[in-house]
Amino acid sequence: MSKEKYTVTAALPYANGPLHLGHIAGVYLPGDIFTRFLRMNGHDVAFVCGSDEHGAAITLRAKKEGITPQEIVDKYDGIIRKAFKDFDISFDVFHRTSEQLHHETAQDFFKVLEEKNEFTKELSEQYYDEEYDQFLADRYISGTCPNCSYDAAYGDQCEKCGSTLSPTELINPVSTLSGKAPIMRTTSHWYLPMERHEEWLTEWIQEGKLDGKQQHDPSKWRNQVIGQCMSWINAGLRPRAMTRDLNWGVKVPVEGGDGKVLYVWLDAPIGYISATKQWAADNGKDWKDYWTGDRKLVHFIGKDNIVFHAIIFPILLKAHEGLILPDNVPAYEFLNLEGDKFSTSRNWAVWLHEYIEAHPDRIDELKYVLSSIAPETKDSEFTWKEYQSRVNNELADILGNFVNRALVLTQKYYEGKTPALGELSDYDKKVISQMEAIPEKISKLVYAYKLREAQAEAMNLARLGNKYLADTEPWKLVKTDPVRVETIMNIALQITANLSVVLQPFLPATAKKLGEALNFKKDDWSSGGKLGHLSEGHVTVKLAILFPKVEDSFIEAEVAKLEATKMVETTFDPQKEETNFDDFMKMDIRIGTVLGAEKMEKADKLLKLLVDTGLDKRTIVSGIAKHYTPEEVIGKKVTVLMNLAPRKIRGVESQGMILMAENGDNELSFVSPEKDFEAGSGIH
Repeated sequence: MSKEKYTVTAALPYANGPLHLGHIAGVYLPGDIFTRFLRMNGHDVAFVCGSDEHGAAITLRAKKEGITPQEIVDKYDGIIRKAFKDFDISFDVFHRTSEQLHHETAQDFFKVLEEKNEFTKELSEQYYDEEYDQFLADRYISGTCPNCSYDAAYGDQCEKCGSTLSPTELINPVSTLSGKAPIMRTTSHWYLPMERHEEWLTEWIQEGKLDGKQQHDPSKWRNQVIGQCMSWINAGLRPRAMTRDLNWGVKVPVEGGDGKVLYVWLDAPIGYISATKQWAADNGKDWKDYWTGDRKLVHFIGKDNIVFHAIIFPILLKAHEGLILPDNVPAYEFLNLEGDKFSTSRNWAVWLHEYIEAHPDRIDELKYVLSSIAPETKDSEFTWKEYQSRVNNELADILGNFVNRALVLTQKYYEGKTPALGELSDYDKKVISQMEAIPEKISKLVYAYKLREAQAEAMNLARLGNKYLADTEPWKLVKTDPVRVETIMNIALQITANLSVVLQPFLPATAKKLGEALNFKKDDWSSGGKLGHLSEGHVTVKLAILFPKVEDSFIEAEVAKLEATKMVETTFDPQKEETNFDDFMKMDIRIGTVLGAEKMEKADKLLKLLVDTGLDKRTIVSGIAKHYTPEEVIGKKVTVLMNLAPRKIRGVESQGMILMAENGDNELSFVSPEKDFEAGSGIH
């Protein structure tokens, strides 16, 4: 019987910041466990991911850090990529949406749909920032969520309640660029008329049928996925813009697309396809084998991405024709941290790369804890006390204790050689039967996407072995019945060998250590649950303690680190990225005196200033007209950034920048010396 084929994707992480434990628990670790299991079972599988490097979130981060979007994505792709490697996430390919191959793939995809009239081109009123003279993408707009009243929701999503939004739904919207209320202005975009697809989507999601054929098993889909999708469909799907007015992203490749890029939720999922293309080209494969035909497509995502992967992307795939649709979308709920939500803005997070750097020998510990508390069907919480409890009480006292006893006693009694399996008692037979049944239990759970329960079942094998040794007490029996002890220790070693198999998807480094101690290596799942792995006389070696206890001091230090780095709630922008003294010294900042001022025509926020810098008299255009009249600024001592490259603003060349202070109410004030310094005085 041929094995089913799988293409497994994990949500592309935004390359605008590092990964925290919430990301790992809800997407990448479960995807890795599932894929490792598939490989062990002989499935043809590709595990695909990559950095999502477009969208307004990237440009916003670049603006905050004062560098280019390309510098942002290069920086965070490097951090993310290394963290995945160090954490041993077994992607077949980790690509980038900034790669030329992706741009070409996304543009070709768009053109196919455009030629098939799957889009409509419409004029619409969209928010526009007059001060910055640009249309505002979803993430450039924030306001109050209409569903939960959170006052910092974005124009595409509320990060507090998870609702998917459109900018016009926000209450009291403001531009994240200027902090001002935007106006509405007409623009044109390509739209995906999702309402055309309601009928087949309903049947596909609820019954698993596509074009009259059974395509997937809806009983394996999580309730929250079906529920969220049907809530959208029952409310009536609406057209969604597939392009944006931005200069960072995949350029719209058809006539009329100047100044526009593909919507990130069109661009990003196509990244799965372009990543597969790159991997296939590098490995002598045909990428179409992984996106067409009889193959299961599985998306591991967080719940905030459900609609995009279970409604929008399937519409795009079906409209393109010939491409497979998801067999399952195992979306995870949110992981919280020490009684609060993970928050990048407040730095309330355990960052994966920092954990690895501090504790490189505790990778499997973290994997075990995160899988044990994985938010499969409801939000869950990570605490350092539970981390300590699970490591000490489960990994150390159950798994570690059993394995240590089995190997140490074998060294002590038989010089590391596997003893003979003698006559079996009824208890032995019961234990062996339970051991042999566990791999099948794990299999059923994994194929049903119940990975949390599957790991617990794998640990039950260690519990079985621990209880077996505790009940039979071979360290006492060896003096009175050494032949019986040989059988006990043989069975204990067979359980250990099976642990080295069934733990591979969950704790790969630990499973490898067990295999090395046993001089035994099996990476096919069918070998799990077998009695005769280790023949009589098979030599084992000593094994260091698998899981040292986590001390209170460790936990106290981690909690203190969290509290020390937590940022207070503030309306101000976070601190920018660290710079260096040499870069600061390149800036020529001096005191200037405003000699003249006048309002700019057709620009109610701009003043044209004539400034005496002590070196010359130069024109500077400044966006302060809402705060100062021309008469108020004449004679003012101001702070001037001198060596900023000249820039034309509304036809006037501005030869510098006036530095201003801004408070939480967006009011501006000049930065002036308290003493009467003359024009040209330097600021250091």
